[in-house]
Amino acid sequence: MSSVEEGFKSSECLTKWIRYVLYAQILIAILSIIFGFLEYQLLSAYQEGVYASLQEAFADGEVVIQLLQSIGIASLIAFIASAVLILKWIYRANYNARQLGALNMTYTPAWSIAYYFIPIFNLWKPYQAMKEIWMASKNPLDWRLTKISLILPVWWALWLTSNMLNQSIFRLSASAEELPELMNLNMLSQISNVLDIPLAIVTLAIVNGIYRMQTSHK
Repeated sequence: MSSVEEGFKSSECLTKWIRYVLYAQILIAILSIIFGFLEYQLLSAYQEGVYASLQEAFADGEVVIQLLQSIGIASLIAFIASAVLILKWIYRANYNARQLGALNMTYTPAWSIAYYFIPIFNLWKPYQAMKEIWMASKNPLDWRLTKISLILPVWWALWLTSNMLNQSIFRLSASAEELPELMNLNMLSQISNVLDIPLAIVTLAIVNGIYRMQTSHK
């Protein structure tokens, strides 16, 4: 299309802020990995008998523990901010695809975000909605015949794996008291932190890709 339909709403500002938040999440994940490793070293030292108690080990690594707590708070804030921004962006991207001429899309703007909150359906419906947005953004007038990028299934696999890991971490953190449990919790958290980096990168690539495809139809 040579021009944007009258109802098209720019997502430039939303896309910019999503970039900032995802960059912040990558930085937070890297810091979490570094200080999480230091925490694991403290736990290992206690296991090897260097410290008489966990309290003594954590007292010796007080700065590390405090920094991990601060990083945890920053991570929660960044997650909430990214969730709000990305859900708003998905709503607008779906809406804009329709304004560009995509007809008979299965998922409405509202349902494309609502499915994230509905158990069972949130295992595949959000992915299908995002796939539809990608196709309709790339070729609005003939979107059903458009091929999707491999980046989409990679993004969804990372998202589901991250969610399952975080649920396991939450359950374990509620009961972890003994050393083996604490070490397992640390390892799971480290794996989650490592996974957060490619997830943020892939999410950023999808957001940028759809934004560029939609603006190219102006």
